[in-house]
Order: sequence, then structure tokens, then C-alpha cells
Amino acid sequence: MIAPETQELTRRLRFAGQHITIETAGTEYAEVECDLVSLSPKLAHSTPREGEWAERHEKLRYRPEVLRKLMTRCEYQLKFVVSSEADLAEIHPIISELQAAHDRVLLMPEGTDVATMNERGAWVSEICKREGFRFSPRLHVYLYGNKRGT
Repeated sequence: MIAPETQELTRRLRFAGQHITIETAGTEYAEVECDLVSLSPKLAHSTPREGEWAERHEKLRYRPEVLRKLMTRCEYQLKFVVSSEADLAEIHPIISELQAAHDRVLLMPEGTDVATMNERGAWVSEICKREGFRFSPRLHVYLYGNKRGT
């Protein structure tokens, strides 16, 4: 959403008849064409511990007004990377505030290696069954490991 050419790119893709999915943290809004917007608001555990980025990240990581606008543009899914069951104390109020349908919520086990994701995936999948959420593996980590940009 922050790249200046995104709007024009999505218009051209729409004109070409392509299915368009936008993946975003939902911190910036743009008038884009899309069929699905995959929103991944960052939870508190994602904030760096210190430094100038910590303050900036914390201030911008959750912007409900932007998320709501994006949710009205097209179909949506709301994805959360979960590191512990305690994250639900933050996730539930977000879902409520955004009035998101539970079947549009995806939980992804946090991890930078397959063993950690498998261990966390076991209890995350149980939460999904209990809450009516969807489960999503972090396929890029399974395929490429902990590599930035994949």
C-alpha cells in the first residue's frame, strides 16, 4: 500500500482480468482494486524491544480506522501471527472492534523454524477449532526457512 504505483498496478491488473489479492499490515490506506485483502495487523509481541523503531512500530502497528476502510473495499481475511495463547487477549478485542466474522480470522503459529511452528501449530489449530477461526501455516517458512523477503 505504500508503493506509489500500487493503485495504477491494481487498475491494470483488473483491466487484464486478473484476480488481485493485497497483503498488508493495514497501516496505510490506498484506493486499490482487489478481490481479497489479507490484513495482518501486528500484535504487541512484534514490537522491537528498544530503539527508535520500537516507538514508531508501536504507534503504527494497529490502525483500526484503516483496517475498517480496507475491509469495505473487497472481501477480507484477518490474519494474526500467534506466539502464545496469551495473544488471544489482544486478538479478541481487535475482532470485536472491527466486527470481523470469526470465519474470516486466520491464526498462524509464529516461528522461524519448522519444529517451532509444528509445536505451536498443534495448540493454535485447537484454538481455531474452538473459536471458529481458520488455521494457516506459514508456508514461506516451511519452503524457504527464515529468509527475509520470501
